[in-house]
Amino acid sequence: MGPTLITPLSTPQPADFADVRATNLAVALRYVRAHAPCSRADIAAATGLNKATVSSLVTDLLERRLVTETGLTEHRIGRPATMLMLDNTYAAVGLEVNTDHLTAVALDLAGERLLSWRRSFPGATATPGKTISALTALARRALNRVAAEDRRLLGVTVGVPGLVEPDGVVSVAPSLGWRDVDLRGQLARSLPTDTTFPVSVDNDANLAATAEYRWGDHAGAGHLAYLTGQTGIGAGIIVDGQLLRGARGLAGELGHLPLDPAGPVCGCGRRGCLEALTGVGALLRRADPESFIDGVPSDWEPELTELIRRAKAEEKEVTAALTEVGGWLGHAAGVLANLLNPEVIMLGGYFVPLAPWLLPAARAQLALRALAPDAGGAQLVAGTLGHDATAIGGAAKILAAVDAGHLPTAE
Repeated sequence: MGPTLITPLSTPQPADFADVRATNLAVALRYVRAHAPCSRADIAAATGLNKATVSSLVTDLLERRLVTETGLTEHRIGRPATMLMLDNTYAAVGLEVNTDHLTAVALDLAGERLLSWRRSFPGATATPGKTISALTALARRALNRVAAEDRRLLGVTVGVPGLVEPDGVVSVAPSLGWRDVDLRGQLARSLPTDTTFPVSVDNDANLAATAEYRWGDHAGAGHLAYLTGQTGIGAGIIVDGQLLRGARGLAGELGHLPLDPAGPVCGCGRRGCLEALTGVGALLRRADPESFIDGVPSDWEPELTELIRRAKAEEKEVTAALTEVGGWLGHAAGVLANLLNPEVIMLGGYFVPLAPWLLPAARAQLALRALAPDAGGAQLVAGTLGHDATAIGGAAKILAAVDAGHLPTAE
């Protein structure tokens, strides 16, 4: 009998040869990703796999076009070795739907950007059908670009600011006005009929946290929390290097934590939620009520640009609003510090360009509300991947699946 894989709360099942083979292929591929250019002998020495096994694995990876040979190197003891690199054949696409924009990002196996598009779109007021039509058009453009460069698509992941069921149904997204929208199903049916790649949907904060964990300035931090900074506020949480999802994948809705019973009404119908106190709309209402005379803006960028200009000019109304919002964010960060003891708490989205004015008050509140000295070592910082973090995380989720052994088949 082969080795046994233990599944939580289930009867142990024996692993067959295909399971072991997929695991070893993933081990070899991850080594090439981290250490290319490298040789077969390098892989064997680092992983403990014997040379014959490594040779077979590399042949398989070559046939799948996941790695490529780059020639010989003579700068080593013994015979020259054939060096290996990641192949650039594959691409992963991440998409984002939010209240004022749609985003598409495509990455190759090494994480290099192949395209990065951001489009203004009135998601807060558009119907789900209209939004999905616009998203489909953007997705098709991205897929066509990938195909035009003779790349194979590994998959598409969409991030949305709401609760997402495992089957890709968005059960509720208050900032979009969505309830029970089958985003995965509708998008998959709208893409080309010969589609063979997986299409999935995830929470925007989960994907942004995944992106920062993989490629941000604090990449590899085993305990990390990421707060989105959009109209809606969500939290993506990494614990022991793994995304915290909860029993049904619905963990992280920090934006609907009630902080002020007398506060403004939130999109969820409750009063004083973090989202109602710190979302971009709430911030602009405090700093510049006249921005809403003609209704809610369909594109927040001009208003944020003006807000930053006024903050740099040290206008009292603006700096007071930013200080207040920063304090509420620090309050929420204190909750996270006490519950999870993360190494890093990140402010993302629109909070990033506003960080110079938000962080002082936020850090002061974190220090006040965290039980452990120095907030248990938690750093409160601005995210480093900007507005593209969610879409990057969508592509990163697909690449992580490949790293875990879900490999494409040979052509």
